[in-house]
Amino acid sequence: MNWTNKAFDASKIFAKPEALHGIRVLELATLILGPAVPDNLGLLGAEVIKVELPGAGDTMRSVTPYGTFWKNASIGQFAQNHSKYHLALDVRVSQGAEIFRRLAKKCDVVVENLRAGTMDRWGIGYEQLREINPGIIYIALNGFGQWGEYSVGRASYDAVAQTVSGLLATTGFPGRLPLKTGVFVGDYFGALQGTIGVMAALHHRDRTGHGQFIEFSQGEGLMRVLDWSWLYYYLEKYNRPQTGNRDLAICPSDVFSCQDAPVAVAAASNQEFQGLCTAMGKPELAKDARFSTISARLKDENAVALLAIIRDWAKTKTVAEVDALGSKHGFAASPILDAKDLYESPHMRARATVFEYEDPMYGKMVETCCPAKLCKTPGRIKWANKPVGLDNDFVLRKLLGLRTYQLKALAEQKVIGKWVENPPGRKPPADWDGKAGVIM
Repeated sequence: MNWTNKAFDASKIFAKPEALHGIRVLELATLILGPAVPDNLGLLGAEVIKVELPGAGDTMRSVTPYGTFWKNASIGQFAQNHSKYHLALDVRVSQGAEIFRRLAKKCDVVVENLRAGTMDRWGIGYEQLREINPGIIYIALNGFGQWGEYSVGRASYDAVAQTVSGLLATTGFPGRLPLKTGVFVGDYFGALQGTIGVMAALHHRDRTGHGQFIEFSQGEGLMRVLDWSWLYYYLEKYNRPQTGNRDLAICPSDVFSCQDAPVAVAAASNQEFQGLCTAMGKPELAKDARFSTISARLKDENAVALLAIIRDWAKTKTVAEVDALGSKHGFAASPILDAKDLYESPHMRARATVFEYEDPMYGKMVETCCPAKLCKTPGRIKWANKPVGLDNDFVLRKLLGLRTYQLKALAEQKVIGKWVENPPGRKPPADWDGKAGVIM
């Protein structure tokens, strides 16, 4: 066991402090892009209060693969709603907006992903909130930003972000339709960038005492992943084309068919390429003028020829054989892992990347946790998603000091509320005892 095994011992995660302990986040967001920002912060210890409308709550509660609901919950809702307190508050009415303002006064960060101008109309936008809390850090995330031609009247989802960012124009194989990624990359990558913005703003506030407004466009966020595309167009006036799995800046780097399944192979450096040539039983290729240097291998005609050679070789091997040869000879090779492989992976379990924990309401849960592993203040999941409005009493008593009669009046006036029976995905599990998961 080297020192890192001990430093990142998963069994000691909950015995260590949290990096963002003491930071309080107020969320009024829906689906993924918005809620994933406070989820990232919550994994690192921030206290997160998720505000939803009473009854139906977050639209994400209806988003679930093949319409599958588990224990009366949407499977899709769990991934970005860990360790949050759930408050169902109608901010569209004056009493609800006033409660939101009172909560914001006691928070460090506000996160929202509504259409531009919505929060302002309700009286809870940045300009209104900074009057009562000058140190507030307010991040607004949406598809097209708060200003500009596309900022008003356009809905945006992950698929739209992939199109307007230029990403979709580069995916798929030549001559075929562009290929949308199978996961919500625009949402999760955008939320990661938004989280970085919040962390930078918190650091700035620590030094200056000043809060600030952070604006984030989902489409612009995905533009950041297109690496060399922009400078290349500027210099060559040439759009990056569709290339399937082939990498235009590293060769070889592609996916090849083996006897039993596909395998990914890459060799960026000359040393790695020599190892691949040796593994293929063709050491002379490393001295071939077409392939002997990194630059030579990247020329289109040379790359096409080289990839064809590797393709023919891979057909004679199994994935396990190519994987083993990669380890032996120093080039990159990997099977195409799926969710089952990762779920069962001893490596991922040992690193607590596949994070197993016991939720008081849903029982045993297995999810992915914080990829950035801090040795002294590790990230963690404390509980899973909750039903709509489960923490109304706790949040409003703890932060605003409301009494039982006040909470009852707010419920009667429908300013606060809880879940509804339909649509599905809002209420507790059928076997809930009425106590599990409730914080007093």
